[in-house]
Order: sequence, then structure tokens, then C-alpha cells
Amino acid sequence: MIKLGILLTQQYRLLSIAAILDVFETVNRWYREEGKTVPFDIRLFYNEKTWSLQGDAVFHGYQLESVHNGSVQDLVMIPSFVNESVGHALCTNQEILVWLKHQYAAGAGLASFCTGAFLLGATGLLSGKLATTHVDACKDFSFAFPDVNLQPDKTVTQDGRLYTSGGATSSFHLMLHLIQQYCGKIVAVKVAKVFSIDMDRANQSYFSTFQISQQHNDELVAMAQQKIEMAYHNTGTIEEMIKDIPASRRNIVRRFKQVTGITPIAYLQHTRIEAAKKLLEQTTDQMTEVIFKSGYNDPKAFRKVFRKTVGMTPTEYRGKFYAG
Repeated sequence: MIKLGILLTQQYRLLSIAAILDVFETVNRWYREEGKTVPFDIRLFYNEKTWSLQGDAVFHGYQLESVHNGSVQDLVMIPSFVNESVGHALCTNQEILVWLKHQYAAGAGLASFCTGAFLLGATGLLSGKLATTHVDACKDFSFAFPDVNLQPDKTVTQDGRLYTSGGATSSFHLMLHLIQQYCGKIVAVKVAKVFSIDMDRANQSYFSTFQISQQHNDELVAMAQQKIEMAYHNTGTIEEMIKDIPASRRNIVRRFKQVTGITPIAYLQHTRIEAAKKLLEQTTDQMTEVIFKSGYNDPKAFRKVFRKTVGMTPTEYRGKFYAG
């Protein structure tokens, strides 16, 4: 029987915990109904020093166990955090890091879901290893953990006994991966059917939304961002768009990348692709119109950049996300 420890962190996302429990309890129930030994011994762990609980520490029928009791698991699951400051969440879960490192050193596998990867990253165990997280949190993750080999487009990663998943429904793909590993493909396929999970989805790029804040202190960079966002639909060059900014091209490019993390050209491309995505989602415009309105005049170049950025063709994207 696999000792499956689910970590109740401070600021955990309830949906993340509920999904994990639902899937693994379902698998256990199937085995029980067939008269077999259940594969997972599910336990919930918390840091009692940072929790204020009245009476017995019980969560959805589970007696909570302390991370200080010395119990070693075979697999530990780290849920996603709520949509608040991940930095604050890390600060409130500092004592958990020691427990996670102890579990890993004792032979446990560690699996993080969505932004739970930040807690796993904070252990230092992901240094030089593959990982992913919510696609819109990848920039912050790379900044916080530059030595991690982040795979922003991946739905699931495994590097030895370390597992991570992308955002939201990608958590189900990681659970499928683990269930197939521990219970076999037949059980994994059954889970996929019951929970309506597309087993073949390995990419999360098309869920990304391009967002870079202009709330910074560099007025020239903010001016460049505004000019690009106002003129992206023109087919002019980046030099033409920022020509009125009182700084040399070299200086503005340096400052732009320092503030936003990308070059002005990359910013323009992402802005144009984001505009194209909205047109594909919200209009019935012909593809030639979408291309032109997005600022491109070369259909081949547009399709190449779109596929590289989004992970699928414009036609496939419209088929998946058109809201009409």
C-alpha cells in the first residue's frame, strides 16, 4: 500500500485538495468494490504550530497528522495556493520546507500542483531539475528560482522522484501520471473516462494570457509599452513605433528588457498574438482579416509565430476557444 500524504499548507486552494481527494478516494473505492486491497493509504498533514483549530483536528473525515510526528510517506502531494501573494504563502509555510526535505531524503516522491511548485522550489530540491507551474506564474517562478529548468509549456514534468503540474486542470494530468505509475494504465484510463480528462494533453501554452504590468518606475519603458500597445496593429517595425521616445535604441532596449524581462520586439510579438487570440475567440473574421488586424502582412510568418507562442495553429485555437 502506498503511503500518500497530502499536505495542508497555509493558504492552500480548497479545489486543489478536493480534486486530489476525489480522484484517489475513487481509485481506492474501485479496489474495495472488487474485494482488493486499496492501493493508497491517504493521510493529511499540517503544521499544528501555525494552525488554530478548535477541538479535534479533522478535515473531511480525516484525522489530521502533524508534520512533526516523524511519519515518512511514499508520496507527498503539495496543493496549489490561492490567488494571493505566493511570496506571503511561502513565508507562512517556512517550517514545511524542512519536512518536505526530510520526506525526500527518506525516499518519498514529492508532487506539486499548479503554484504549489513555488513551495517545492523553495526547498532547493528542484535546482537543476525539470519543473512546471501555472502558465501565468512562470515568469515569477523563473525569477524566484532561476536555477530550475522550468518548462512553461508542459502540463506535467517528472524528474526522478519530483513531479510538478501546470495550472488548474493540469493537476488531473499529474494524478493520471501517478496513478498509471502506481496502479497501471487500465486504472489510469478508467480515471480519465470517469473524470472526463483528455489524456493526450501535454501542452498548456494556449491557456496563457500575456500580461506585463506598467506599474513600474521607468517612464521611458512605460512609454514604449503604451506605444506598442497602441500601434501593434500597424505593420511597421518596432523602431518606427518607439522612434519618438527620447532615448537611443540601445538604451531603451536594455532598459525595456531589464524592467519587463523581454525585448521590445518580443513584447510586440506577444501583444500581436494576444490580439489575434481575442479575434479568434470573439469574431468570425476570416483568417486573412485576423492576420492583418493583428499587425502581420505575411500569413506564413504569422502562423509560425502563433504556433510557437500558443502551441497550436490559429485554426485549432479558434476551434477550441471560439465563444460564438
